[in-house]
Amino acid sequence: MVVAPDKFRGSLTAPEVAAHLAAGLRAARPDVPVVTVPVADGGEGTVAALVASGYSGLQTNVTGPVGNPVVASFAMRSDQTAVIELAEASGLRRLPGRASATTAMTATSVGTGQLIRTAVMRGARRVVLGLGGSACTDGGAGMLTALGAKLLDGYGRPLPPGGAALRRLARIDTSEMLRVPVVVASDVDNPLLGQRGAAQIFGPQKGAGPREIEALEAGLARFSEIARRELGVDEADARGAGAAGGVGFAALAFLGAAVRPGIEIILEQLDFARVLAGARLVITGEGSLDEQTLNGKAPVGVAREAWRAEVPVIAVSGRRTIDRDLLRRFGIDNAYALTDIEPDPHMCISHAGPLLEQLAHSLAVVHLDRPLTRTT
Repeated sequence: MVVAPDKFRGSLTAPEVAAHLAAGLRAARPDVPVVTVPVADGGEGTVAALVASGYSGLQTNVTGPVGNPVVASFAMRSDQTAVIELAEASGLRRLPGRASATTAMTATSVGTGQLIRTAVMRGARRVVLGLGGSACTDGGAGMLTALGAKLLDGYGRPLPPGGAALRRLARIDTSEMLRVPVVVASDVDNPLLGQRGAAQIFGPQKGAGPREIEALEAGLARFSEIARRELGVDEADARGAGAAGGVGFAALAFLGAAVRPGIEIILEQLDFARVLAGARLVITGEGSLDEQTLNGKAPVGVAREAWRAEVPVIAVSGRRTIDRDLLRRFGIDNAYALTDIEPDPHMCISHAGPLLEQLAHSLAVVHLDRPLTRTT
């Protein structure tokens, strides 16, 4: 049996979810081998999931989103691939206080660039960059400066950090910039600018009000204009350019990155197809099975791979707001939630571990004695 869940946000990490599910399964059926493969979709928790599955976990000191010192982790494996999670260095959770109008204007992705540089210095020849949970709306300008690019105003002075400062951008010098092959892991398909762009859609999550959103939009537009004029790159309308406050744009335009669904990349890194060989059942899940799950989130990605291997899939979650018939259309044969056994959502959050073990015990009794039949 393969246990491959994502995190339960606000409650348990993916490795913790996997461990509790495995404990419940083994208690019920100690005779059945259980393989745990925590997964992620490229956002927060990606590095932890990969380290739990055998990657080397490395740490380094970087600059946080508002200049605060941060100890950030990244993952490496023997083929010289580094997996870097933007949220580790430049995420909202790295703000020393609450997000505000001020932090929205000045937050930077420089720490993410420092992580990439450190990974290269430690032998990485390819980077998987997971985007999600960012505090910044700087178009990836900070990341580029950490890699050696120079973003200058009309007087030849380096711009200060943050997306608002990009309104004064006059020149970009990438002659000394470190370059490394990058693949962006993201499910966000927003462009850089406009009503679906980085500032207008994601700015409010980062503390930006209407005035700040207007300033950030102007800065990103200026960044795109100068990149097109100075360097001949035009990626503002590309799918995923608006991811992580425009870091997607910088990766596409300056690093030649490709954007792919996060869970697809992570499953490749985990060699998940090999893990599935001979499996009787896959259990996946995340904190909430809802409409967002169907937009390429981890459980659907796991189910897609399991479908190819003709292995039945069960999903578990803290709560479930979509019916089982709809989930079956996405390859998930059955679904259970902690709220099925504990109606109090606060208890589901605070006691998620024991409840998952109880749920897994029940699933083992039911589904290993009477295996699922796949529907078509």
